[in-house]
Amino acid sequence: MPLKKNEIAQFKKRLEEMRQQITRALQGTKKEVTEADTSKGYSQHSADEGTDDFVKSINLEVTNKEFGLLRQIERALEKVDEGTYGICDITGEEIPLKRLEAIPYATMTVKAQEKFEKGLIE
Repeated sequence: MPLKKNEIAQFKKRLEEMRQQITRALQGTKKEVTEADTSKGYSQHSADEGTDDFVKSINLEVTNKEFGLLRQIERALEKVDEGTYGICDITGEEIPLKRLEAIPYATMTVKAQEKFEKGLIE
């Protein structure tokens, strides 16, 4: 059963809120990663430098995941604008409401997502 206009509007609002939260988080992480460490090389122990580098690499990894999530949210919002939200990008089948409630940025059914992740479809 296709989604009703009010359901789509609710999902759109949720997606926009998620986009806003991730954008704020990305800005904070970007600031942390790109800030110069002015104390480096003076009194810090090399183990401390290693820890700092490790923290920065973890922050970069988190940032990459957040960028991926942001892309998925943007795609879902595109689908809202196109009038295809709730329809699988791969199969054209309806994405179950329970899946959209759990993952509002889902653009594929579970089966299509699994095949995509296994590299069986592109």
